Amino acid sequence: MIDPQVAAAFCLAALLMSLAPGPDLLFVTATGLSSGPRAGLLAAVGVSAGLAVHTAAAALGLGAMLEAFPAAFTAVRIVGACYLVVLAVVAFRDAARAGVPEHGPVRAAQTPPLRVFARALVTNLANPKVIVFYLAFFPQFIDPSRGSVAAQFVVLGALFIVVGLSVDAASGLLAGRLGDALRGRGLVERVLHVLSGTVFAALAVRLAADTR
Repeated sequence: MIDPQVAAAFCLAALLMSLAPGPDLLFVTATGLSSGPRAGLLAAVGVSAGLAVHTAAAALGLGAMLEAFPAAFTAVRIVGACYLVVLAVVAFRDAARAGVPEHGPVRAAQTPPLRVFARALVTNLANPKVIVFYLAFFPQFIDPSRGSVAAQFVVLGALFIVVGLSVDAASGLLAGRLGDALRGRGLVERVLHVLSGTVFAALAVRLAADTR
């Protein structure tokens, strides 16, 4: 139902946007650095699950509702920023504990996979600008004459998720392997967790301050 050339152009645009250092890519990279390749991959999957929810919501018109009710938009944004602050605090706490004999190194294996996935999912869902972006970007590639607009929206959303997951997964795995290669010394471990905490804190400030 979508012209192949249009789909190819959409995938190229999606790839370029996925490669840009946006909140999702930074979150996945920070998770991989601090917690290893497995956590980086799980974070990428969690982000993609969030994008799937955003796709369904946008296709149902919930994005337009968020735009129509600024208070709801602001509430979701603030909750998301607060959650990122919590993740930053946890990362800084782990940095303080790294290398301390009674605690030992803080490793990805100590974080349950479901928790890593849930953190990424919630972080993505707590950014209401994703669904608004969908409503602004996707219609440029939708042709009502080719069938159901909602169905085309879902197809484009699936393509966007596949492209984004490929980039995020590669980033999470590479960052995780880099983190594992550097990890083992107390100082290096502290630096990795501080970097992750700084990224989470910066994303929280960005989300809270961006009122556009």
